[in-house]
Amino acid sequence: MKASDSIRTVKNIGEARAKQFGNMGIETVDDLISYYPRDYEDRSVITPVSELEAGGTYTVKGRIMRAPEARRTRTLTVVSAVISDGTGSIVCVWFNQPYIKNQLALGIEYSFTGRVSERMGRLQFESPDYESANAVSLNTGRIVPVYRVPAKMSQKIIRGCIKDALDGVDGGFEEYMPRYVLDEHSLCSREFAVRNIHFPENDEAFFKARRRLVFDELLFLQLRLLELKGNICSKKSRVKINNFDISPVLSQLGFGLTNAQKKVLSEIISDFKKGCVMNRLIQGDVGSGKTALAMISAYIAAVNGYQAVLMAPTDVLANQHFKSFERLFSPFGIKCDILTSGLKKKEKDDAYRRISSGESKIIIGTHALIQDRVEYADLGLVITDEQHRFGVRQREKLSEKGDEPHVLVMTATPIPRTLALILYGDMDISVIDELPPGRQKIDTFAVDHSYYRRLYAFIKKEVAKGRQAYIICPMIEENDNAELRSVLSYTQELKNGILTGLRIACVHGRLKNDEKQDIMESFARGDIDVLISTTAIEVGINVPNASLMIVENAERFGLSALHQLRGRVGRGSDKSYCVLVSDSKTKLAKERLKIMCGTNDGFVISEKDLTLRGPGDFFGTRQHGLPEFKIANLYKDIDILGEVRSVAIDIYSGDKELKSVENSRLKSEIYEIFTSKIKKICL
Repeated sequence: MKASDSIRTVKNIGEARAKQFGNMGIETVDDLISYYPRDYEDRSVITPVSELEAGGTYTVKGRIMRAPEARRTRTLTVVSAVISDGTGSIVCVWFNQPYIKNQLALGIEYSFTGRVSERMGRLQFESPDYESANAVSLNTGRIVPVYRVPAKMSQKIIRGCIKDALDGVDGGFEEYMPRYVLDEHSLCSREFAVRNIHFPENDEAFFKARRRLVFDELLFLQLRLLELKGNICSKKSRVKINNFDISPVLSQLGFGLTNAQKKVLSEIISDFKKGCVMNRLIQGDVGSGKTALAMISAYIAAVNGYQAVLMAPTDVLANQHFKSFERLFSPFGIKCDILTSGLKKKEKDDAYRRISSGESKIIIGTHALIQDRVEYADLGLVITDEQHRFGVRQREKLSEKGDEPHVLVMTATPIPRTLALILYGDMDISVIDELPPGRQKIDTFAVDHSYYRRLYAFIKKEVAKGRQAYIICPMIEENDNAELRSVLSYTQELKNGILTGLRIACVHGRLKNDEKQDIMESFARGDIDVLISTTAIEVGINVPNASLMIVENAERFGLSALHQLRGRVGRGSDKSYCVLVSDSKTKLAKERLKIMCGTNDGFVISEKDLTLRGPGDFFGTRQHGLPEFKIANLYKDIDILGEVRSVAIDIYSGDKELKSVENSRLKSEIYEIFTSKIKKICL
């Protein structure tokens, strides 16, 4: 049996069970072997029966002293058996598992692990796991793996299947890591790691196994990103830019750039001058001025005779960008166009014609920009806004519309530096770490629902001053959880109740694009006093007159999402406020709200968010077309990440194509991960 074989080749996996595994994304032997435990239980300590106490969970070795019996009640079947280990005896009971009666034999010794309870003055084991004391231990008497399993599959089944897979692989697990890397970094063998991550011999074996597998995951990714970056940097750009006079557009902007903006702009211009394809990420907090840099970059491309494209994640944001770009560039006679799914057929056809002829120099749009119908005359610059909303393939498809155009990626989601190196390791990274002068600090408060009357009074007070407010809810309509505010019901409640007389509207993801657009434009014009919304307004919307942001059930949102929502206010000259409403008493919720009230710095918040979330996908690495980490944790494994980056750079600098004998197996493994497996998750 090979690792690449179908899971059906594993002993005891038939068609039905293979289908269950397939629903879990497990199709091959390798998929099963790399389905790592989510947790472990230490069942290695054997406790004498005489020392058992009610309420505890224990492992006991004992013989069946009374043949198992099954009795029926009106609602269930109860199987019971008496076991003894010489120090005492105890009854074991199982509910609605009648088959157990025939699996336990009188006089045979078994290991049992389960919770001990007290019933009618006597102790009993409740539904303990068990296995023969003479069998290979998988479920008791050792450190036991705990997996994520669907409803119709048990921990016992998945442990058994994984053990069968581990034992059935021909020749064990081939080593692909160069010997010098293993030695220099004290890494265990792959064989040891794979077996001990599932069934660790002891604590030390587990930690050795985990460190090796985390090291592998991070190293593969870092080497692949270095390769991508090297390929991009080696590409000569066909886009020839010679005119760098940006004084006209700076004058037209009507405001000076911050020192941080100037620094990033100089990095962009330096990229243009190098003659290689630019591939740069701009990170900047909400309101830091990323769009201004996109405008200047687009201007440079346009005055040099090329087209520039900006792709936004939503029609609303695309239309907002289009109006800003058109207002800036029309005095220069630079034609701007917009292309979204919301346009009528004739409008789209006219836009297609202007774009293909080169009449339109700057094109703003959504995913409509990458449709086959769209042909560009001379695409020189590709800009994507809010990159985390797009998949890698979407960005690549847009770039493929031109002949090696320059690429500029923007995100207002502050990313910890370490995480940025992982998610965007193939790009050069620029950070705008300064806000423009006059940008208001947003005062943030955390309150519970007892403050409602004061909140409503505050809304009325702000509206009376001519300002506007957002109210964010985590749901669209009511469900069984009455504690969560619903956009639809809450809107009617406020319209007909305490905020009667104010102009109130709601927007959510189920609205059609043109409906959402109309509501947002009305709010931007000041025709709506209070906008009740889901996170549909999270990204990019610019309404300088809005001064109050209220977030219902704030505990439902991550720190980065809360920071993005808060960034919708404080865009004008008026003092702005953010109120986070939550009745949650959990430690995590309190910690999140405390952080939000304590800082407006998005990069500090992103670091805290990563710390609090711990394991898991920070904001969807699947969106980036990168393999999802199966075991690495970007916060917990930060030390290993630093070690791995150093190793990756050393390997790549000495053998870029991994041609040497010692690196060739490593290259094959990376190719397997980033070609065959990545196809399953790229958007």
